[in-house]
Amino acid sequence: MKVVAFNGSPRRAGNTAKLIGRVFAELEREGIECELVELSGRVSGGCRACLKCRQNLDMRCVIDSDIVNECIRKMVEADGIILGSPTYFANLTAEMKALIDRAGFVARGNGNLLKRKVGAAVVSERRAGALMVFSSINNFFLINEMIVVGSSYWNLGMGGKVGEVESDDEGIKTMEKLGKNMAWLLKKIKG
Repeated sequence: MKVVAFNGSPRRAGNTAKLIGRVFAELEREGIECELVELSGRVSGGCRACLKCRQNLDMRCVIDSDIVNECIRKMVEADGIILGSPTYFANLTAEMKALIDRAGFVARGNGNLLKRKVGAAVVSERRAGALMVFSSINNFFLINEMIVVGSSYWNLGMGGKVGEVESDDEGIKTMEKLGKNMAWLLKKIKG
């Protein structure tokens, strides 16, 4: 089994990546392969609503100047998907929003490519606004007919400066429980 995570933070190895790493540690303990994809500087823009992905039916976005098609391929090949984003003005980063819009449009227009995959949101925040990010990511999972996994609290951790999230004991416990729950669910689904 494999889980692929997409870090929507413009800061590689920042707080969002650290939280994803905590989820990965639990998944890897259960023998699940994990891969992190950093979106920082690698997504050129959002969906243009050209509808070509629904005409071509090739599981690709016609915008081929960035990594979104590679991300879509990785999503299709994975058993589980983690979408991680810091909170920017009470919402997703532009990188994560572009990935959600383009991957979602391609997936839904090509026979619901992500149907019945396991999805988990991971959100970092400095102080507040994370529930909108959490909701936006979960809405992507739900409209794609995915199975959403939760934790003992909303899947978020608090920290401003890089590394501060490691001091959020409840956030760390939430990520660890999320990893355990995701592993359990994947094993149940995959038999």
